[in-house]
Amino acid sequence: MSETDREAERRQQQASAVEMGASGRGELSQAELDELVASSDTGARTPPGFVGRLILTVALCWSLFQLWIASPLPFMLNFGIVSATDARSVHLAFALFLAFMAYPAEKSPFQLGLGIVVPLILSGLFIYGSPASMPIWFIALVAIGLIGAILMGSPKAWVPPWEWALAILGVVATMYVFVFSDELGRRVGAPITRDLMIAVVGILLLLEATRRSLGPALMIVATVFLVYTFLGPYMPSIIAHRGNSLTEVANHQWITTEGVFGIALGVSTSFVFLFVLFGALLDKAGAGNYFIQVAFSMMGHMRGGPAKAAVVSSAMTGLISGSSIANVVTTGTFTIPLMKKVGFNSEKAGAVEVASSVNGQIMPPVMGAAAFLMVEYVGIPYFDVVKHAFLPATISYIALVYIVHLEAMKAGMQGLPRAYTPPPILRRLLGTAFLVAGVCALSLIVYYTMGWIRPAFGAAAPYVVFALLTAAYVALLWVASKEEPLHLDDPNAPVTQLPLPGPTVRSGLHFILPVVVLVWALMVDRLSPGLSAFWATAFMIFILVTQRPLMVMLRGEDGSGNKGAGTALRSGVNDLVDGLISGARNMIGIGIATATAGIIVGAVSQTGVGAALADVVEVLSGGNLLAILGLTAVLSLILGMGLPTTANYIVVSALLAPVIVTLGQQNGLIVPLIAVHLFVFYFGIMADVTPPVGLASFAAAAVSGGDPIRTGVVAFFYSLRTAALPFLFIFNTDLLLIDVGWVQGIFVFVTATIAMLLFAASTQGWFIVRNRIWEGVALLLIAFTIFRPGFFWGYAFPPFEERPATEFVQALEDSVPGEGLRLRISGFNDIGTPTEFSALLEVPEGETGEDRLAAAGIELIEDGEKVVIDNVAFGSPAQDAGLDWDQTIMAVRAPADAPSRYWIYIPAFLLLGLVVWAQRRRTAPTTDAKGASHA
Repeated sequence: MSETDREAERRQQQASAVEMGASGRGELSQAELDELVASSDTGARTPPGFVGRLILTVALCWSLFQLWIASPLPFMLNFGIVSATDARSVHLAFALFLAFMAYPAEKSPFQLGLGIVVPLILSGLFIYGSPASMPIWFIALVAIGLIGAILMGSPKAWVPPWEWALAILGVVATMYVFVFSDELGRRVGAPITRDLMIAVVGILLLLEATRRSLGPALMIVATVFLVYTFLGPYMPSIIAHRGNSLTEVANHQWITTEGVFGIALGVSTSFVFLFVLFGALLDKAGAGNYFIQVAFSMMGHMRGGPAKAAVVSSAMTGLISGSSIANVVTTGTFTIPLMKKVGFNSEKAGAVEVASSVNGQIMPPVMGAAAFLMVEYVGIPYFDVVKHAFLPATISYIALVYIVHLEAMKAGMQGLPRAYTPPPILRRLLGTAFLVAGVCALSLIVYYTMGWIRPAFGAAAPYVVFALLTAAYVALLWVASKEEPLHLDDPNAPVTQLPLPGPTVRSGLHFILPVVVLVWALMVDRLSPGLSAFWATAFMIFILVTQRPLMVMLRGEDGSGNKGAGTALRSGVNDLVDGLISGARNMIGIGIATATAGIIVGAVSQTGVGAALADVVEVLSGGNLLAILGLTAVLSLILGMGLPTTANYIVVSALLAPVIVTLGQQNGLIVPLIAVHLFVFYFGIMADVTPPVGLASFAAAAVSGGDPIRTGVVAFFYSLRTAALPFLFIFNTDLLLIDVGWVQGIFVFVTATIAMLLFAASTQGWFIVRNRIWEGVALLLIAFTIFRPGFFWGYAFPPFEERPATEFVQALEDSVPGEGLRLRISGFNDIGTPTEFSALLEVPEGETGEDRLAAAGIELIEDGEKVVIDNVAFGSPAQDAGLDWDQTIMAVRAPADAPSRYWIYIPAFLLLGLVVWAQRRRTAPTTDAKGASHA
């Protein structure tokens, strides 16, 4: 079967899912659904003829350019080497050109009004801040031209001349930074009139491209920050600043790497594109359908099986996806009708898909591309980001599967019929044990074999590794050739039986190899994310081109009727080209988003609004720690509305992460920076679920035919476990596996999973049977106790001993090296305002307290009861803790010798036993007066 035929089959079956599987209330047609996906991810315009081919060709060239700069070839050939800064300009030039060509502008009155108002506001600001040399008429002309282009309309069937002009001007404005990079470097801080003119054009066009490709939310937020940058003196006193001129704004936002061309766009250029491309190629090879089929074959027979399969398949798809909306529509087209078939109503079916798809954005290794941004913003290795994010994301998915199970229990649902009789439980347990042992043994063999290959073969080691991978690939393909090929099932056809798990799993095991290459390069070889993604993508390209002809040779045909290896090879090349184009088109919105989010980051660094926002939150919260976190969570939700994952994280991390760090230190909360960034990220992506915006909820409702607001409300309640986790790991960083060994890590995983399941049972009102009020409260109390064992235990056995500042040296001597002393410090912040904060000083090695004080890099002056820091050594543990000269130590909190906090688990599990006993009594059969038994 040709690619065209397979695509036609996919669309026909998706159309059946949408048109027949919905409840008949508000569902979209297939054409509207395709347009929804295109408008949110790839651009809804591919006109016929030359222009359409040009759009596809430019997208293909973008993918090839990104592969070239990520590969080692430029350095091996000493040709085509592009610096990281220059590559950002080219990256954005591609994104802007394709945004204007592939995304027609929305015609709604609100979008039209926004497209007119924003250029008017910004042109007024540019004129207000212009130097005397700046031609005012130019700003007015650019604004009038942009507004005119918007008013003349944006047809979907063809690209009018004025949109060609916008696309070309966008390329000129971005490539100007590339072409004149040397000149711009020589006049940093003193842009000439031509630089200002280019910056005006670039900013206006970037915001218009944002409106087209991402909707109004990010455009509005970026415009507000630009208004704030110019009009600082007119703001309320708590957030006022001196204001900036056009020269300062253009230099900061467009000429240097502090704004648009900053870290966010750099990460998009270096890492994100390749991971999005890798996901597109993997999906084009058939991995997306494989994940769905495997999930259904293994879980479809359970209570509410299609919903559980939806969670698992969305988790697997989310591993390689950077868009929760695309995940909803891609997997939801098949899972939502099947969920409805076993008893879920439209809203609950859509909500399950929303909750599982959005959770894919917090699941390593990609995390909607936010993982690579965290590497830059938090300043820790990629391996550590994945390690810290893994446990909460896994627990959240396990809890979602349990929530689906509880919903099925409430409604008395059954699973779908399966095609075989499972073996007895003992045989299944033994089989599982042998499988786990086999996987562990294989992992060890591979690990130590790879460790032997590198020193043994030296420079030839990569070729040996590739040969071994190819052998494994051919072997797995041979296994797959013995099974029937997977076809896309119609979710609305009568389900007579589920596919067999064994054959289904074996039919696509070769899709796992590129993921293994990616994870190995990232986690074991510790290559850079960009180079890791390149090698994984290169191997994916090899698979995409060769799997069809190899399958023809192994099977005699590829399962679709194609018997010629040459025909199969051409189909594989066509798949590759389609995948390269799809990957580039999926990146348009992300490239635009990271550039526009750079405006917000630039405004924060230029105006100091982060400190001002901390003051606002402090005033509103009254200094209460939980109120600070709650307000920050709400602000993250608001700022995340309508933003794609990458832009979402950039905005909330730039604005709100410093708020928690600053106010937390002032109020005694000291947590690692990664915990803070994950906190704001979790609540930022919750905006995809939460009404009234909830873009993922609207997408799911379009598939299910349900009400989007009700779908969002139900999805929000399903996502409460995701909302609870950030508060828990802020106070218990063991959940992020920070300073936790393997044994303790397994213990934390097991206990935290139990706690999250109990939390889900409490919030869903059902455990073994329907909860009574006291049982729901007890389950909530037990879950909280397991998550934070030190909360209640600390009242009986305080974990820290309060000591006066004069005993600081003695506290150092009494402490164990490696422990942390918490110091209450009084001093001045960066702008000279008196402040108090807490600092965590790691106790260094040393025989005496004086030795440890010197090793910490601190010199003290004691004046009676007052202890002042006289000097702090550069690069010392004290400087790392935030200490500085002329600060006053007010108090010392040293770790106390207290019993293990985990003893609190004994009463918690006894209470759990009481709840289980009470609920099992209500499920036990009773006997009436006549001796009849009743359940």
